[in-house]
Amino acid sequence: MTDRSPIDRIIGAKPHKPLPRPALWTGLYTGTLLVMVMFGALVAANRLPWLDNRALERNAASYGLFVIFMLIPVVRFLNRPIQMFTSAMIAWVMFVIAYDVAGMLFRNLFEILRRTPFEALIEGSMTYGFLAVVCWVAGMVLHTRHHEITQRRRHNDPAAHHR
Repeated sequence: MTDRSPIDRIIGAKPHKPLPRPALWTGLYTGTLLVMVMFGALVAANRLPWLDNRALERNAASYGLFVIFMLIPVVRFLNRPIQMFTSAMIAWVMFVIAYDVAGMLFRNLFEILRRTPFEALIEGSMTYGFLAVVCWVAGMVLHTRHHEITQRRRHNDPAAHHR
């Protein structure tokens, strides 16, 4: 029995396969979301004057969405730090490229935010690298807590018999 629907058998469609390379696709989706939040925040701050009296709420919503979307690779690959870092860096590089383009569209953006695209790239890579290392170490600690540590006894060592 196959999982294909009757229409798929009639037209000869191949069965659907899951997306390969989950770190790549998660990074692409996360990067797209980060770019959308950044451009949405920039447009709201610079082109919608009726939101000026609600600047604190507007900025808080933008920051909140940005942090939530930044955490997608961390949560998705919590127990796989290499995939976490790969996915996060794909997303972050997309964001930095868009940030550089935004600097061309919005005058004085880098001076106002006090971050060049290179500084943003370094900050993001350090943040995601730190989170990947924390998850890796936490995984090792949890692994050792669930498995008994036993001493290896060497039968060839004459000093082991005199203890």
